[in-house]
Amino acid sequence: MDKICVIFVTCSGAEEAQRIGRHLVESRLAACVNVIPQVQSIYRWEGAIQDDTESLLICKTRQDRVEAFMSEVRSIHSYDVPELVCLDAAAVEEHYASWLVQQTQVDGL
Repeated sequence: MDKICVIFVTCSGAEEAQRIGRHLVESRLAACVNVIPQVQSIYRWEGAIQDDTESLLICKTRQDRVEAFMSEVRSIHSYDVPELVCLDAAAVEEHYASWLVQQTQVDGL
């Protein structure tokens, strides 16, 4: 079975998150994207501690689509350095995994 992974992406707000999430599903780079509209993010950027409200995408895809997924997000994201964190799924229910694989297939990939 294809390896499944979950990718976290933070966005500047709900509008950007919805735009990116919809694009990823339409282009079959993700089977499903959950948008969490408000998360508090505390991080260091350019030498200063930042405390911002962002939106979080939780994206489900196949491991062999990760490189294309990340490249696409980098090209359309407003951040200079977007958060792109991929976690391998240790276990995925078989019917969901099958659906996910079908939804991320493009031209025999």
